[in-house]
This record gives sequence, structure tokens and C-alpha cells, in this order.
Amino acid sequence: MQIQDLPYPDPGVPDARSGPRLLWWLWRNQLGGQLKALAWGLLHFVAVSALPFCVGLAVQAVVDRSGERLALAGALMLSCGTAVAVGDTFLHRAAVTNWITAAARVQQLLARKAAELGSTLTRRVAAGEVVAVSTGDVEKIGWFVEAVSRFTAAALTVVIVCIGLLVYQPSLGVVVAAGLPVVALAVLPLLPRATRRADMQREKAGRATELASDTVAGLRVLRGIGGEELFLDRYRRASQEVRHAAVRSARMWSLISAVQVLLPGLLLIAVVWYGVQLARQGRIAVGELVTVYSAVMVLSYPLQHFEEIAMSYSFSRPSATRTARVLSLRRPATADPGGTATAADGNLTEVPRGELHDPATGLVAPAGGLTAVVCGDPDAAGRLAERLGGHPTEPGRSVLLGGTPLDRLPLHVARTAVLVQDKDPVLLSGTLRELFDVPASGAVSADEALAAAQCEDVLDALVEGSVDVADPMDAHITERGRSLSGGQRQRLALARSLITDPEVLVLDEPTSAVDSHTEARIADGLRRLRSGRTTVVFTSSPLLLDRADRVVLVHQGEAVASGTHRELFDGEPRYRAVVTRETDDEGVLRDALRELEEIEESA
Repeated sequence: MQIQDLPYPDPGVPDARSGPRLLWWLWRNQLGGQLKALAWGLLHFVAVSALPFCVGLAVQAVVDRSGERLALAGALMLSCGTAVAVGDTFLHRAAVTNWITAAARVQQLLARKAAELGSTLTRRVAAGEVVAVSTGDVEKIGWFVEAVSRFTAAALTVVIVCIGLLVYQPSLGVVVAAGLPVVALAVLPLLPRATRRADMQREKAGRATELASDTVAGLRVLRGIGGEELFLDRYRRASQEVRHAAVRSARMWSLISAVQVLLPGLLLIAVVWYGVQLARQGRIAVGELVTVYSAVMVLSYPLQHFEEIAMSYSFSRPSATRTARVLSLRRPATADPGGTATAADGNLTEVPRGELHDPATGLVAPAGGLTAVVCGDPDAAGRLAERLGGHPTEPGRSVLLGGTPLDRLPLHVARTAVLVQDKDPVLLSGTLRELFDVPASGAVSADEALAAAQCEDVLDALVEGSVDVADPMDAHITERGRSLSGGQRQRLALARSLITDPEVLVLDEPTSAVDSHTEARIADGLRRLRSGRTTVVFTSSPLLLDRADRVVLVHQGEAVASGTHRELFDGEPRYRAVVTRETDDEGVLRDALRELEEIEESA
């Protein structure tokens, strides 16, 4: 896989049982790239390590006054220099390719998981953690996966050099072969503490990121209640904790770096001292001493990769663990009392048609009609809306569309059949034309959807807020639509949902942020544009309820009554209490006042 071939046609099924297993799975899935990096790394490191032998030959040739051997040493040095340049160039190319392709694979897996889980993802994992996983954690994972091949090449080079020194000069080779393992493994006792500190730093950084994300998302509300300073102080404290944790982690890594500098230096001193003694005794030649000295000095370069692999693993392991936790999430399993398979088996590819039925609550939305659902608990309404869209947050029986369980449909077919717009829809940054560039049937145009959602003033606001833009479709929408009011964002999101023209459209409080006059016009436009299509609206607004073909009251997780708005308002007290927003305390007070009036009349 090359960078120009990204994204992957299929990123595969990850081993998400643990962070280390995920790292191993990623490494195995780019084995070809790893072998290329290993080959180029061996060429580069071995060529670098061979230069001291060439230098030793040249020095000894000068001592022996041999022009022929000096020319040979020069030719060998030229060959090694060429190999160093070629190996370094292609090693860097292969390493960057491995890094980017591994990170891209993880990003695709996370995107696929987010598409699979929908809003269930942020119910199970904090939004800040999702942001951290999909940004910084992905890079750290790619770093370790890429560093493995370079470390392997460096380790093999160290072994080759030790063997070469033992053959070339056994007396000094024994010293080097005995000292190098100590130098390479001396940092191992320090790694657990460094890893713990790095984990603590990542944990605190994730908390700070989550706090910042939540603060920015709720900034408008915080300003309304005067709470921005409180959250700002919390973020200051969280950022200071991150700074202190980063300093403590950096101290440990600086100690490891110091050990990596100190021990090779001590080994070099020992080799030089012992080599000088041997040279004075005439047991080795000057060129041999220069060769061994240069070889030990050059070995500090591949030994640096021992520190890098330790650092990359300590940083990537918690990142991989968080990523594996997200990738291991599954859609809640559904119970099938009939014993038939409920997993998407790929056999059902046609979008089913018919009524929408939820066996758990008994809710039925007739095909082709506008059904309003009244639920006193907004959270329960949101969960029910997700169930109707095939995104249950808890295990249970699957919702049926035309008698077909949604969980038996392939995911893309289920998403085409039922579209859910939650109460807080997200507008992505870009132009209005790009916002409406969504999978659609083509039966509903952008103008029709905008008109039904009553977006005339929104279009005017977008044009006024953009420079040199005459067509509202080319107007720019800021991130999450923050330059628009809540009602304007809500109407644009509704227009986007209407353009898709799904078989079933589920809307959760689509008009909660608009005034009553606009809401009445939206209700008329929605009924007109969705004529012949199944629409389910979760609302307690009398304006929407009065225009629905059928109204269903869901109380304590069960559909307890159905009919028209006026029928339920006159005959169902629980429905009337929700629609008129009466509380239990108000009802008790009203009953008490009625009893007091009766007592006064009887007196």
C-alpha cells in the first residue's frame, strides 16, 4: 500500500482485544512495507557501521605505506557512502509510508465504527476521548508501528558489528560484545516508571481535551448563565495538571537519554584504554585500534533506536488501548424470540416498505402517514428515536419496518430506509451547497426543502454574512453553524433531512428552537412535502400535534394511547399534562384549591 493508494478499499477487521494486540495486528497488515523498511534500514545501518573498517584499512595502509591498499580503502569508503545515502533516502521513504498508512488505517476504522454506532458512540465514550483518539493517538500508533522495522534493522546491525569485531580483533571484540548488551538494556529498569508517567500525562491530557470540547460546545449556554469563568478556571487547573505531568514524564525520559549517552561513552573509554594497552604491547596494529574505536563510536547511532522504540511504545500503548476500547464497541444485540438470525447477513438489500413497529413499546407508525409521538421524558424520547433508526442503546427486540427487523438489514440499507435527526443536529463547516450534498433520492430539491423548513431568513443571514456571495447556496457556514441562532441551525438541519427523502424520517423535537408562527408554517410544509412518506415526529408542541395523522402517547416506556390530538387532549389526562406542561405539584395544588373552594361553599 502506497500513500497515493489511500484510503484503503477495506481497512480490515481489527484485533481490538487489547492495545498491544491492535499494534501487532497493524504491523502484520503492512508486512510488505515493514520488510521494505527493514531491508533499506539494514543497508543504511550496515553501511554506516562499515565505514570504521574502511577508515582502519586506510590508516593501516598509510602506516604500511601501501598505495594499493589505500586506493582499495578509498573505493570501499565510496561504496559505503553511496550505500549510506541510498539506504537513508529509501528508509525514510518507507518509514513515512508505514507511518501514514498505519495511521490512515486506524482513522478509517474509527470512522467506520462511528458510522456504525452513530450517536451511541458518544453515549459510551466521552466526546473528548473520541477527539483524542482520532487525532493525537492515531499519530502515536503510527509512530510505533513504523519504528518497529527501524529498530529491528538497528538491532541486527549491532549483532552483525559485534560478530565482525570478534572476527576482526578478538581481544577488543570481546570487550565490545560484553559491553553492548549492557548499554542496550540498561534503560529497561527505568521504562516502567517512564511508562506510568506517560500514561498519567495522556490521561490528564484527555481529560483536559474533553473539558475544552464540552466547554466550547456549551459556550452559548454558559454565557447565558454566566458560567464561562467557572469552566475557564476548571480548564486552567486541568491544563496545569497536564503541564506538571508532562514535566515529570520529561524528567524520566531525560534520565533515559542521559543513560544512553553516558554508558556508550564509558564503553568507548574502556575500549580505548584497553586498546592502547594492547597496542603498546604490540598485540594489535594501530589501524585495528582505530577501526574498533570508530566502530564503537558509530554504534551509538543504531543504539539510539533502542531508546526510540521504548519511547514510542510507552506513548503508543495507552493510545492503542484507548483506540481498541472504541473499536471493540458493538451495536447492542437484539433478542429474537423466534430463534432466527438477527445479524446483518447481506441477503436483504432492498429497502423494505410498510409500517414502522417497535415491539418494545408497542409504537406503530402507519406507512405513508405523519405520526407524532408524545413522551414526557426527553431522554426516553431520544432513546426511542434512536431505536426507531436502528441504533438501540440497550439490548432488546429489533424495530420492524414492513415486518423486516432493521438489524437484519445491511447497515447502509438500514440507514437508507430510516433517517433519524436528533434534537441537537450538527452542521459541518462549508458552503450551503456542500451541506446539502448528501445521499438523496432526488425527488426533493433544495429549494423545496428550504421552503418547507422556512429558511428564507436563514438564507438572507448567510448571504449578509458572506463576502461577494450572491447565491445563498455558495454562502459559507462556520463550524457547527455557530454564527447562526439555534432556530436557524435547526431549520437548516431539517431542510437537509428533507432533501434525503428517506422511506422513514424520524425527527426528535425539530422545532423546539423556533417561534410559534414559524413552527405552524413548518408543520404545514412538513406535512405537504412528506406526503406519502412515513414520518415520525417526537414533540409536545400542539401546533405539530394538531397536524399529525396520528398521535401516540408513550408513558413509562409503553405506548398507552393513540388517536388524534384533540381526542387525546380531551380524554387522556396524562397526555394533557405533557402537552400543557403541567407538573405533579401543580396538579396537587389545583386539587387542594378545588377542595378549599368546596369547603368554603359548604360553609
